[in-house]
Amino acid sequence: MNAPLTVLVLETEHPADLKLYAEAIARAAPGVEVLSAPSVPMALTVAGRAEVLVAKAHSVAAELLRAMPRLQWIQALTTGVDHLLGLPVPPQVRICSARGVHGPQMSELAILLMLALGRDFPRMLDNRRQGRWERWPQPLLMDQTLLIVGLGTIGEMLARRCQALGMRVIGCSDGRAQVPGFERVEPRARLAALVAEADFVTVLTPYEPATHQLINARVLGAMKPTAYLINLARGPVIDEAALIETLRAKKIAGAALDVFEREPPEPANPLWTLANVIMTPHIGGLSNRYAQDLVPLLVANLRAFRAGDWSGMSNLVARKAQ
Repeated sequence: MNAPLTVLVLETEHPADLKLYAEAIARAAPGVEVLSAPSVPMALTVAGRAEVLVAKAHSVAAELLRAMPRLQWIQALTTGVDHLLGLPVPPQVRICSARGVHGPQMSELAILLMLALGRDFPRMLDNRRQGRWERWPQPLLMDQTLLIVGLGTIGEMLARRCQALGMRVIGCSDGRAQVPGFERVEPRARLAALVAEADFVTVLTPYEPATHQLINARVLGAMKPTAYLINLARGPVIDEAALIETLRAKKIAGAALDVFEREPPEPANPLWTLANVIMTPHIGGLSNRYAQDLVPLLVANLRAFRAGDWSGMSNLVARKAQ
């Protein structure tokens, strides 16, 4: 692919990263024109010139795609691309995800939430605000059983870190039967039996029709009353109404949620006020070095794209025929 190439980089959340992406592309692919846009309206003014779109999947609008008649490839700066797959992306346009770059931040957040839930850290913070000095035995993660639902690169990294803390790690996946770092892996049909063993259930599975409300009333009902649920996947993977009822009835010890059916949750959502819930604002994939960690994937895929080597590109998303 020797013809001049134009790349549009859209970054609406952290515009300062645009310079880093542009400089990395310039070093890796001299001669490529880079157009940087901190907003969709600004991207629309130059979109017609670009063959490549680099953006976080949830930042892309249908009107932007319609304004890109030359578009051939989208490099998502996110692992999840479900938003993109719901847009009018022409069938000939390839999509690559950023799968594999979120392992450190996602696994660290999972461990933070396990510690905060088990040790009742919100109670400590509330005691500080109230000027109350209260001590209680602090539960350890050591010898606890963690079930990870969804065994991609994030799940593998989390398993290794939790093993180092002395935890027993089991997995649930329809994709792989054996995964390094896991004592054993069983299919989704066995999910209810698996959650019954777990002290912590961490959900990392991608959202797709097969995982819609995968964590439902039956699964929640199979959990130990002393167990905790952590969702770092997508909100609709859990039946939120069933979870609220389970938490209200204290049928499980608590939950930590980074994702929700609607984001942000409506003010009347009971999750805001339930004492046995920790909420974080969909920050699992974020880090202070997000762009730096994405650059190697971006430039490697760009080089392969320029060479016309689709098979050499990482994380090509399989799309159903339209």
